[in-house]
Formats: sequence, structure tokens, C-alpha cells
Amino acid sequence: MKLSITSNSRRVGAQVTAEGKKLSGNVQKALSITAQSGINIIQERTKKGLGYKDGKFKPYNKEYAAYRVKKGRGTLPNLEFERHMMSSITSRADSEKAVIFFRGAENSGKAAMNEKKRPFFGFSRQEERKLSKIFFRALK
Repeated sequence: MKLSITSNSRRVGAQVTAEGKKLSGNVQKALSITAQSGINIIQERTKKGLGYKDGKFKPYNKEYAAYRVKKGRGTLPNLEFERHMMSSITSRADSEKAVIFFRGAENSGKAAMNEKKRPFFGFSRQEERKLSKIFFRALK
């Protein structure tokens, strides 16, 4: 008995490459959607005066709280004074990872200072699970 198999390896290779590019594009899109959802989580949580580690932010000191009231701002620590820093959060995604960051050196510096005193730029385990679900839903 003789068995002979013929194949068109070029065509199969082209199909594999095409499917790989399609999958890569789907992953990039899913990562982009997930990163934007992460930004929304950070902004909404921070607006409520909550960090991702220890719940509520520690209160502003008396002098700064008085200054905020004088300027017509509340005393709830929400890291917003002029809203420039929080509105400068953005993201970038490729087929391997997504990065959430602050646009501009000034806002990045403000964020780094705030992060030391009131950690806000990260995700709790519960938020990570939520983002994981978002990623896999977006991947389909």
C-alpha cells in the first residue's frame, strides 16, 4: 500500500499568517478597550476619594484644606484641583501589552507626588478580575 500526500504549503502558510494578523489585531483591540476601562476605574474611584490599596485617602492637612475651601473646592481628597492631572491619563496598546500613563511631564510629576501620599494609580484584585473579564469579552 502506498500513501501519497500533497499539500500546498504556501497557501496554508499564508492562511496561518492571515489568521495570526487577525488574532493580533483582536488582541490589540481588546487590550485597548481594557486599558480605557482601567482609566475609567482609576478616575471614578479617585473622584470618590478612594485609593486602590487602603480605601479612603488620608485627609488633606488643615492648611491645604483651608486653601481649597478658599478657592471654592471641597475638602474631599480626590486629587483634583484644576482637573488637569486626572484628565491627562491616556493609554497605548499594541498586540502584546497596554500601558496607562499621564501625558506631559508636569502631570506625570503631579501624579508621582500624589501616588506617594495617596496611592491611586493601580488596581485592586477585584478591579483586576473585572478588567480580565473585560479583556476576554472584548477578545471575542
